[in-house]
Amino acid sequence: MRRLLSGVSAALALAASVLHAAPALAADAPYDVLVFSKTAGFRHDAIPAGIQAIQQLGAANSFTVTATEDAAAFTTGNLAQYEAVVFLNTTGDVLNAAQQTAFESYVRGGGGYVGVHAAADTEYDWSFYGQLVGAYFASHPAIQQAGSRTENRAHPATAHLPQTWTRTDELYNYRTNPRSTARVLATLTESTYSGGSMGSDHPITWCKTIDAGRSFYTGFGHTQASYGETAFRSQLLGGIRYAAKRAKADCRPETGYTAIYDGATAGWSQSGPGSFTNSDATLTSVGGMGLYWYSAKQYAAGYSLKADWRVTGDSNSGVFVGFPNPGGDPNVAVNQGYEIQIDATDSADRTTGSIYSFKSADIAARDAALNPPGEWNTFEILVEGQRLRVYLNGSLINDFTNTDPNRNLDGYVGLQNHSSADQVAFRNVRVKELGSQPPAANLALNRPATASSTESAAYPASYAVDASASTRWSSAFADPQWIQVDLGATYTVTRVRLVWEAAYATAYQIQTSANGSSWSTARSVTGGNGGEDDITGLSSSTRYVRMYGTARGTPYGYSLFTFEVYGG
Repeated sequence: MRRLLSGVSAALALAASVLHAAPALAADAPYDVLVFSKTAGFRHDAIPAGIQAIQQLGAANSFTVTATEDAAAFTTGNLAQYEAVVFLNTTGDVLNAAQQTAFESYVRGGGGYVGVHAAADTEYDWSFYGQLVGAYFASHPAIQQAGSRTENRAHPATAHLPQTWTRTDELYNYRTNPRSTARVLATLTESTYSGGSMGSDHPITWCKTIDAGRSFYTGFGHTQASYGETAFRSQLLGGIRYAAKRAKADCRPETGYTAIYDGATAGWSQSGPGSFTNSDATLTSVGGMGLYWYSAKQYAAGYSLKADWRVTGDSNSGVFVGFPNPGGDPNVAVNQGYEIQIDATDSADRTTGSIYSFKSADIAARDAALNPPGEWNTFEILVEGQRLRVYLNGSLINDFTNTDPNRNLDGYVGLQNHSSADQVAFRNVRVKELGSQPPAANLALNRPATASSTESAAYPASYAVDASASTRWSSAFADPQWIQVDLGATYTVTRVRLVWEAAYATAYQIQTSANGSSWSTARSVTGGNGGEDDITGLSSSTRYVRMYGTARGTPYGYSLFTFEVYGG
């Protein structure tokens, strides 16, 4: 199952004796953080400790802190001086309508938000805040010790944590699960404590994007003791750095991936000299030049491969895809596959994000997305047919199409250990298989030819964007916006994927039909902003699929998104 259509359209921030978290590995450019702790409900006695902890973190890590409980600080002019705003154990309705408008514009325009613990017990009647925080508080049991599973060990707020983190706090249950709109970083293990009500998937820490802004939330932070814990202080620091755009991370929602390395090396083989050590669910290269490849399975050219990686100094490595069984010769991957390079100081076609010796990354986009040596990064390598796209920390940095008849993107995947002078570490290598694709000639695209809401002006199949084209639409229409795809009589829709690149749409529907006249709703979202919507398991009779943007966010007039249809 490979992608049939890809279109982009528009319209739619204690005591002095407490331990301090280690400063950032590379000094951040100075920035400013506003800590807001107004309460209109329960008031946590940990607020003073929290303020002091963040002030101490700022003094050690290049940011200044302004602490306030005065909602009058929420004006457009005042907020503009801050890179991030921390809602520290706020409760209840703390902002009036004008203040809400100013804060929403601040976030959507690129400001950062950090929510701590009771920030989820705040502003229940403000829909934008619900999107921003990710989930509202529902209940909590008594303070007790519990275990949390660190699901993402690349984000700056969680990279320092072990796979299982045991600590004592007040553990929230939430009204909804934020996984569909946020990247979950850690979950509670309900079997380790009493009173959990969310079952096997109980997020406690997550991040997301809201238009140009960033959001980070942790459910921890109820107790005064929390703010003296080194690990929790490091989590706060990482969340603030992410929100303030001083550290990058992939915070797109993520579902459907299977780990092929998350501490266990079953199915992996070494080809050539050198090796990888395996400790703390982290592979670290030793010597080379060799290849550590996943020999348990070959992947057809319809999959997403993600890997978290970190280099030490000016090191060299790469991720290989699309090569046959190399046996004991790692050059097979070099000569018959493709390497997505890791080495930020090499030449343009051999630098981080490049398809090694074939195509340079978009250097400006790469530089904007790259964390420096010593910090973790995340690659997504999206293979669809003979098209290969590279995302770095959630940002597209390369788009390459294989035209070499002697190479094929079907095959094995692997990690390079380059030499004794190069040290690179990998975590959480995972794959999501997408399947196969019928020919693009069976596509038809329909959209309004003018700024009207009528369903007219069908475009012939020759106007469709196939898996290898780079054509994108970008023009503003009145609501509702729509895209319709007809796979023809031969194929049926098996999967639909909607990926927001700059999302200002607040409502949309995805509908399917067998005959083009009777439609059923596969997804209806009334408060969506950003992230990915991936729909599988559609009816075997589905021939047509369409997407409606039923409302646009204000004050912005358009959104960018990728709408992908798969068939079989």
